Amino acid sequence: MAEDPFLWLEEIEGPRALAWARTENDKTLSALQSDARYQRFYGEALHILQAKDRIPYVSMGRRGLDNFWQDEKQVRGVLRRTTLASYRSQTPRWETILDVDALADADKKNWVLKGVSCLPPEERLCLLNLSDGGKDAVFVREFDALAKTFVTNGFALSEGKQQVTWVNSDTVLVTRDWGEGTTTQAGYPFVVKELKRAQSLAEAHEVFRGEPTDVEATPFVLRDSEGTIHATGADRRISSFEHEYVLFGSKPIKLNLPKKSTIGGIASGRLLVTLNEDWMPPSGDRPFSAGSIISYDLTEWKQDPLRAMPTLVFKPGPRQAFSGVTATGNLLILTILDNVQSRAFVYKYHQGAWQATPIPLPHNASVGVAAASGQTDEAMFTVSSFFSPTMLWYSDAVTGRLETLKTTPPRLDPSRHVVEQFEAISRDGTRIPYFLLRPKSARFDGSTPTLLYGYGGFQISLIPAYAGLTGRLWLEQGNAYVVANLRGGGEFGPLWHQTAQGATKQRTWDDFIVVAEDLIRRKITSPRRLGVVGGSQGGLLVGTAITQRPDLFNAAILQVPLFDMVRFTKLGAGASWISEYGDPSIPDQRKWLEAYSPYQRLAPGKTYPAPKIYFNDDA
Repeated sequence: MAEDPFLWLEEIEGPRALAWARTENDKTLSALQSDARYQRFYGEALHILQAKDRIPYVSMGRRGLDNFWQDEKQVRGVLRRTTLASYRSQTPRWETILDVDALADADKKNWVLKGVSCLPPEERLCLLNLSDGGKDAVFVREFDALAKTFVTNGFALSEGKQQVTWVNSDTVLVTRDWGEGTTTQAGYPFVVKELKRAQSLAEAHEVFRGEPTDVEATPFVLRDSEGTIHATGADRRISSFEHEYVLFGSKPIKLNLPKKSTIGGIASGRLLVTLNEDWMPPSGDRPFSAGSIISYDLTEWKQDPLRAMPTLVFKPGPRQAFSGVTATGNLLILTILDNVQSRAFVYKYHQGAWQATPIPLPHNASVGVAAASGQTDEAMFTVSSFFSPTMLWYSDAVTGRLETLKTTPPRLDPSRHVVEQFEAISRDGTRIPYFLLRPKSARFDGSTPTLLYGYGGFQISLIPAYAGLTGRLWLEQGNAYVVANLRGGGEFGPLWHQTAQGATKQRTWDDFIVVAEDLIRRKITSPRRLGVVGGSQGGLLVGTAITQRPDLFNAAILQVPLFDMVRFTKLGAGASWISEYGDPSIPDQRKWLEAYSPYQRLAPGKTYPAPKIYFNDDA
């Protein structure tokens, strides 16, 4: 096979690639700006994105409510704090903890704050991840959140792709590039070391080493709500979806959990584990199904983690999946999807069993835990739907108090629109649900311009979310918008994902195509009026759609797309996606990848939908 003449485009910072990108950007911007509507749409989008009346989301800590805020004045952002009483008001009084813009000016760096990790239970000493210009590689610096200053002679780690986890005030666990032979094919570290205060990185002591073929290895510390440590160890990520957990001690213990499972923390004195495959415990007498949550008595598990007996917390129904699990001081909060609609429950362990109590939040909406206290049983929830602005609710499980704290101002008029849920039947008979957002006045004659959005990968769910920006710029122009819940996603649990993975990934593309066909069959739209949009895995989805069925679509928006499935493992972190798609270095797997790879399927002289391809600064 002849060498690809465009391989130079893989050098993302190469002069030739950058010059090509600038030329293409100029062409695209010129075409967009020539449209008489451009300036109005641009102004409306900027107004919504920079609105000061958007909700300032917080985390709930021992010292109050913390928020990271960015606007046109605080471009890099400010870390700030307030009280719950003040937060309830229309104009909370914020105490500045760290001004990242001022720090960047002082250091003469283009700092981007990539994360903050504070040491429980006091939460005074914090590790800040600071990226110069938004790169994945970060500097780590120790910060005193009470004194609001960096700690003199504190932990300070040089730039690198790294993860640092507190053990105690003088000890951290670090995984990073330690030099030649310590990163995986995907470019992530697989060696964990223990670093003491005042030690240099060269003095750090190795405590765990994974394999170069892994995705990565990361440290973990299991703490309860009081900050007490019950175990430390390493999570060896064998693939994107497979884990092997090893506990540190006088003799390391490899946990006998299934590979497709994750440790979810501690709640009500029990260790939580989520299962992404069916599993029979080694010493058990009944299996647990994929998508379930199980728990162990913490005392029993610590005495013998290999023989402790798990009990069931949650088992999903046929069209259900858990979407989030969060521990508070004494309870467990679980959010689930039921036919892609959300519900929230409080779980309490009592007399040998978990008891579930529904949280009476609004129905027919997407519910997520925005914040939770590790000391009390207080939590905050986001509640939103396509046409209802996002609300932030406060809940106290002890007092039963439930109230609306904040609401996003409306960005569109919902009275002119309707949302409906339909199903398309895929090639193998599977029902594929999708949401249609359309004008109430839409004529079913195929004339409505429609955008079809999808993702369908990595067990990620697409759930209803407020269509503020999309509503203003697209729906209010008389158009329709569709969100498809494809196999490969997580809308119906791990099996919904696994049935369209690797050799069967074509099912995701088939599902997307049959949704498009269903829209046309219902005369909601027509090929001339139908466009597709998706990002990352969704960009690959759009690429397969327009190369396999270019006759169905007239336009395509591809956001940070993946196109070349023959070489994707050589691009950045691409090797970490092998478990989703397959490995092109293995001949049998290369065959199915080549069969749908958009880059390889492009044919000279063939007419394709007009594409708009774009990347962000972090891509």
